[in-house]
Amino acid sequence: MTEYTATHSEASAAVACSRPGLVMEGGGMRGIFTTGVVDVLLEHNVPFSCAVGVSAGACFGINIKSQQIGRALRYNVQMQGNPHYMSMRSWLTTGNYVNAEFCYHTLPDRLDVIDRDTYQRNPMPFYVVCTDADTGQPVYQCIEHLEYEDLEWVRASASLPIVSRPVCIGGKRLLDGGLSDSLPLRFAERVGSEYNLVILTQPRGFRKAPVHHPWKYRLLCGRYPAVVRCLQHRPDMYNAQLEYLEAQERAGKTLLIAPPEPLNIGRIELNGDKLQHLYHLGRQACLAQLDQVLDFVAQHSDLSPNR
Repeated sequence: MTEYTATHSEASAAVACSRPGLVMEGGGMRGIFTTGVVDVLLEHNVPFSCAVGVSAGACFGINIKSQQIGRALRYNVQMQGNPHYMSMRSWLTTGNYVNAEFCYHTLPDRLDVIDRDTYQRNPMPFYVVCTDADTGQPVYQCIEHLEYEDLEWVRASASLPIVSRPVCIGGKRLLDGGLSDSLPLRFAERVGSEYNLVILTQPRGFRKAPVHHPWKYRLLCGRYPAVVRCLQHRPDMYNAQLEYLEAQERAGKTLLIAPPEPLNIGRIELNGDKLQHLYHLGRQACLAQLDQVLDFVAQHSDLSPNR
């Protein structure tokens, strides 16, 4: 089992097992598929004990707690072609391809405002996963208020090495959570959610191919040996997590929603038409399983969703 460093005690992080939890994979702009799924869940008032997001699953999935249907798709489409959002210019001038101040502070504070009041009233804990760049271990944080540092945790969860600088919080240098815990189902279980809905951004049966040129990671990330090790061993970690997830599904403890086919979209895709298509694929996938989702939640809850 993957070791991890928590930023709070497990006792204080534990959630009541009164309903299933929600786990959201990353994958860059493949995460727009997740937003389609999440919006359908919001439209049908499906309750969760907690939500855990990794990378894009953190950035886009956070809207489930603020209950803002359509927000993640909307701002990604509107930012198409905006060099202040994601661009080579931002990477060359700031070290971050995804502009840190614009994307994680200007946008949610002023341009497409995130609903902090609803977020804080919503009792569902929302966790993000980051990776400690110096140890290679996952770090988990409960995002409580969406103040400046809270959003820095979200940024850290999605800060890919090479195209992002580590985010420094509390003496730690943090990078993308997918490096160390791509599918944090075990974390959701450890904080008390025995049953979980997991949203994947790869189709069923997918397995990550082995790394064929590990030297490239040493060349590009040599300043962070632990990150190099994570990148080199990520296929093994990810595939083992998929096997565990599938075993939990066979045991009736996990329900999966996955794309019906490979999404064939780049991590930094900003073509509005492609994003719209991806979003509707997510909606269709969730609607196709909606009765199953509602039954799963009702079976493992003391509070049934409103049909």
